[in-house]
Amino acid sequence: MAVQSDQHRYAAASDSAGVDAFAARSLDVLLLVGRVALGLIFALSGFAKLTGLSAFSASLAARGVPAPEIMGVIGATVEFVGGVLIMLGLFTRHAALLMILFVIVATGISHRFWEYADPQQFRLQQSQFLKNVAIIGGFVLLFAVAGGRFAIDALWRRGRP
Repeated sequence: MAVQSDQHRYAAASDSAGVDAFAARSLDVLLLVGRVALGLIFALSGFAKLTGLSAFSASLAARGVPAPEIMGVIGATVEFVGGVLIMLGLFTRHAALLMILFVIVATGISHRFWEYADPQQFRLQQSQFLKNVAIIGGFVLLFAVAGGRFAIDALWRRGRP
């Protein structure tokens, strides 16, 4: 029985080592894919809001956001520009911090699940809230590791003396 246990541990360590090696070899590509996946949703959504500012501002007003016309311009711009910066890997850590703040604010405005009595709406908004918590986690990780070799930040660093 002890032999099987040792063999199992060895197999698990080998599998882990293979996954670790793949992750290390692929880090920069994985960071690029992750940046694009995180940034794309915000760039597209922000662009849609910028091209429909009056509707976006009206939705903010309906949620009780003060100065909805100004906050609409600020929110849509931050969402679009932040998404583009993340995808490009430009000012990656700063953009990640900006997007963490943006998602916290947007979540607090739009996904207040605790205010819903209807169980279906409660679950829907709770799901959206938790999705945004996960997105914040992605931005925290991006802040920790930066954009990788295929980020504009890295290209600029390589070009400096």
